[in-house]
Amino acid sequence: MIQINGLLTPYVLTADIGGSHITSAICNIETSTIIPASLTRIELSSKGSAANILKAWERAFQLSISSVQLPVSALGLAMPGPFDYEKGISYIKGLNKYEALYEMNIKQYLADVLKLDPALIRFRNDAEATIAGEVLAGAGKDFQNVMGITLGTGFGSAQCLNGVSMDLNLGSSPFKNSIADDHLSTRWFLKRYTELSGVSVQGVKELALLAVTNNTARQIFKEFALNMGGFLYASVQQLNPDVLVICGNIAKASNHFLPHLKKQLPATNIQFGQLSESAALIGAAGLFPPVQI
Repeated sequence: MIQINGLLTPYVLTADIGGSHITSAICNIETSTIIPASLTRIELSSKGSAANILKAWERAFQLSISSVQLPVSALGLAMPGPFDYEKGISYIKGLNKYEALYEMNIKQYLADVLKLDPALIRFRNDAEATIAGEVLAGAGKDFQNVMGITLGTGFGSAQCLNGVSMDLNLGSSPFKNSIADDHLSTRWFLKRYTELSGVSVQGVKELALLAVTNNTARQIFKEFALNMGGFLYASVQQLNPDVLVICGNIAKASNHFLPHLKKQLPATNIQFGQLSESAALIGAAGLFPPVQI
């Protein structure tokens, strides 16, 4: 349990801030589980005003709290960067999302709205939160040294060593003619398929369906695996993880790229995330470790 201001409760309000939505829930940090009835997802425009963005967040929080009527003691948020996770200040700029929150002290704002001590509001990088969640309750639970990546609109990476996690930020590392994020994310698939076929697709899910019969789509998944394996090889050698946990929407198409990836990283134990969207929620709530009474 967690003891805060004399209140003894294992329940933490948690949220994952995405590019087009917010997902929130109540997490029992004793069991590292989400209370199903509290799970709330609200669509929002991350290009909107600060007021509209924060109203959507507040609405999600209120729905999660009111749905279960449990005593909530703190708030943990999984947030994309650049962000000062200690102070709760956003530095997202030039990424076509959440620019209205630039240099805003979000921690203090939420403390005022939720009537919480700012010390009871904590932020975690979204990729780090996802991997931390998998370590607490998913694919990384039985391992001491976990390396994890998230494959989606961006390429996230984190390591959890003996229960302590950190954002690796490998997506910003140089790779080929730019950075890894440009080659290991959804936009690479879309761009590459158009380059090779002259046809546009809406997403990786559509491309995965095409890959059943389409040689070009199959080639792209193979190329993706070669890129990923080639890029990750040095980090895997350096960190020597017990397991590499792969999360994110692109992971759902793993049957098209996993065989090729295993050839690139033959000595690596590769597992896929088990918790879906709950991983980041559990990981963000995990910033408040249970107190043994």
